[in-house]
This record gives sequence, structure tokens and C-alpha cells, in this order.
Amino acid sequence: MFSRRVQQRVRHLVSLMIRPLARSGVTPNTLTVIGLILSMVTAVVISQGFLLVGGLLVLFAGIFDMFDGAMARVSNTATTFGAFIDSTLDRYSESIILFGLLFYAVQRPTLHDALWPFAHEQSWMICLIFMAVVGSLMVSYAKARAEGLGFECKTGLLARPERVIILALGLLAGTVFSGAVIWALVLLAIFSNVTAIERILYVWLITSRADEAKQANLSGNGNFSEQLVSQHEYSTENHHMPTSIGLNEATEPSVHPVSTRVPPFTGGVQE
Repeated sequence: MFSRRVQQRVRHLVSLMIRPLARSGVTPNTLTVIGLILSMVTAVVISQGFLLVGGLLVLFAGIFDMFDGAMARVSNTATTFGAFIDSTLDRYSESIILFGLLFYAVQRPTLHDALWPFAHEQSWMICLIFMAVVGSLMVSYAKARAEGLGFECKTGLLARPERVIILALGLLAGTVFSGAVIWALVLLAIFSNVTAIERILYVWLITSRADEAKQANLSGNGNFSEQLVSQHEYSTENHHMPTSIGLNEATEPSVHPVSTRVPPFTGGVQE
């Protein structure tokens, strides 16, 4: 949803913030683990009903998640395992925060707000949290699986930054209107799964085009081979080419071995 220009500016700002820390010798993987711990703290705060503080922590944790990548770029210490563990723990972090919200909903069976038009608000909230978790994981998995097949896949409405902002705004507004939290979950549940479907369709489209191009290439090679055979048959009938199949090739004269005793040749060499 955010344009590449906005993302680049945010990354540049984070890189400026992280430069002093990079000189202290802190590793990107350390920041990744700290980010996971921060998400656990955020989940505990939300589960206890402190939605305002929880919303602020969600924003801070979201920004902190970019610190490890920025640290790797600034300190030139990016590794393959670092990228892997960063993406993996990000999935844990998001799921843990939503679990904190789930615990909050389970402890409040009498949840009700005028902004939510349906009964059994607690049940709705639990279902929406589950759908949001599934959608979040599928968005990330679709991207990772596409990249594993060699395709870049960053399309879709709700990537991780957008999900963080929607959840944070819902928690912050939930201190005034409790219905804001559940409406934020509605957005997350629906549009995260829409994003996953968008990525599935995108990969289907580009793989279909690749398969069509491959089939066209194979078909073209087949036609070329048929042309070679036709040309060969025509040429042999008119004695313009040798009997072996090929272009601009002549039959090799017979080769006779010549004996020699000069090392490292033993037996014979061919002239």
C-alpha cells in the first residue's frame, strides 16, 4: 500500500537513527531477538487491557523490527541466516501480539460497543483474530514461496507495515471507542487474506506466462528440427550433402594410428 518512495524515506531515516548504535558493536541478530522480546512485552500489556500503551508499543515494535535490517546494511554485516531468522521471528512477533489481543478478548465475555452492530462481540473478535493470524502468515508464506521459485512477489494491499499501523491505530482508538479494536481486526482479517489471494493470483499469472514462453520455445525448437530433417532429406536426394545429418559438416577421412615411443604417448597418435 505504501509507495516505494515512502518506504525508502523511512528506511533512510531508520538508517540515520541506527548509525550510532552500529558503532557500539551490536549485531543485527541481537536486535532481532530484542524485537521478539519487545513483542512479548507488548502482548502482555494488551492482554491486561492497557490498550493505549499497547498501541504505542505496537508502533515502537514495528519500527524496531526495521532496526536489524538497517543495522545489517549500515554495518555491512548482512548474512543469509540473518535474513532468514529476521523473517521467521517477525512472524512470531506478529502472532504473539495478536495472541495478547486474543487473551484480552477471552477475559471479557461481556464485550459490547455501539459501533459494532452484531451480538456476541467476543466470539466475533476471537474469529477475526484467528483470520488475521492466518492471513498474516499466508501473506508472508506466499512471498517466501514465490521467492523460493525465483519470482519477486511484493504485490498486495496489506504488507507488514500496513498491518502494524492498522492494529496500532485500532488499539489507540480503542481507549475511547472499544469498537475501534474490532473494526481494526475486521480490516486485518479481510485484507490480509485478500493480499494473500492477490499474491497467489500474481504468481499464477507470471508462472503461466513463463510456462507459455517455455512451450513456445520448445515448439519453435521442434519446428526447427523438422526443417533440418527436411533439408537433409532433400539434400541427400540431390547429392548436395553427405549422408550424415548436420549442417556444413563433411565426413571425416579415416584416421590411422602412427606408432611412437616419445613419452607421454604410448601406442599411437592420430594424424
